[in-house]
Amino acid sequence: MSDEILAVAIGPTEREAETTLRPRTLDEFVGQPELKEHLGIVLEAARGRNEPVGHLLLSGPPGLGKTTLAHVVARDMEAEIRQTSGPALERAGDLAAILTNLEDGDVLFIDEIHRLPRTVEEVLYPAMEDFELDLVIGKGPSAQTVRLDLPRFTLVGATTRAGLITGPLRSRFELVERLDLYPAADLEVIVGRSASILGVTIDEAGGREIARRSRGTPRIGNRLLRRVRDFAQVRASGTIDESIAKQALRVFRVDDKGLDKVDVAVLDTIVRKFGGGPVGLSTLAVSVGEEPDTIEDVYEPFLMQIGLIRRTPRGRVATEAAFEHLGVPLPERPNPDLFGRF
Repeated sequence: MSDEILAVAIGPTEREAETTLRPRTLDEFVGQPELKEHLGIVLEAARGRNEPVGHLLLSGPPGLGKTTLAHVVARDMEAEIRQTSGPALERAGDLAAILTNLEDGDVLFIDEIHRLPRTVEEVLYPAMEDFELDLVIGKGPSAQTVRLDLPRFTLVGATTRAGLITGPLRSRFELVERLDLYPAADLEVIVGRSASILGVTIDEAGGREIARRSRGTPRIGNRLLRRVRDFAQVRASGTIDESIAKQALRVFRVDDKGLDKVDVAVLDTIVRKFGGGPVGLSTLAVSVGEEPDTIEDVYEPFLMQIGLIRRTPRGRVATEAAFEHLGVPLPERPNPDLFGRF
């Protein structure tokens, strides 16, 4: 990308723009090169045989493009997509109603598939393998089992907790792929593309500043872009450069590493209140004012990935990098659990 400004003419309305941020084809999808290669081969082979693509399981942190890829698969195969989620399918009848309304070649996308109830999951097994659905009609001694033939469909499952997928369910997917966090260079391209769609004028340095604070996640990058756009519209000329991006992100409390106020509160609690740790998850959650599951699933993974905290058998501890990031001097007599010294 050159240093010239990515000037964008009047674009679609805001609502239309928001719906077009998702890439529509595999070629438009930025990043994840190995996954794209695998998926491209599978899709091309399925088209060549004129049959639905095999079932796909996509895992990885939220915001990396699992839902987008499900829509890309459906569009590439010229098929309709039906979308639901694991928690929404409370009873076997809920899944049966969806399956019996599918057409040949349709794509069924189940988000958070690891949260499927066991009874629903067991109904899914013959549907995935044999494209058949077993229904029990009636109760007691008069109950009967009826087997219905289903159209040949493609199931795309998405999960943020791959370890919670049961073995029998995982084994029925023909392609299992994991999405990784995006490098800053890919995020720069994504931010530039989104800016074009939203009708935002941004230069390379401004896009780079947003991208490097996006925590390796396109969804976060797009969200930060919209907030910086709002700031530039209200407090500046509307054009985003490096200076405007930094000012806007400072106002919205996103620091140089992409940490928001809750991330900083977690670090600050471990470092200042507990001398660097160790501190238990429940104690940490109460101190920050968040639920333990939220700390563990939303905030802790990124802090661990960038090396600011570690998990130990006794609890969470801050690393030297965390002290440095907060500008807090290291303790003269550090806890033996700190910094890897046991």
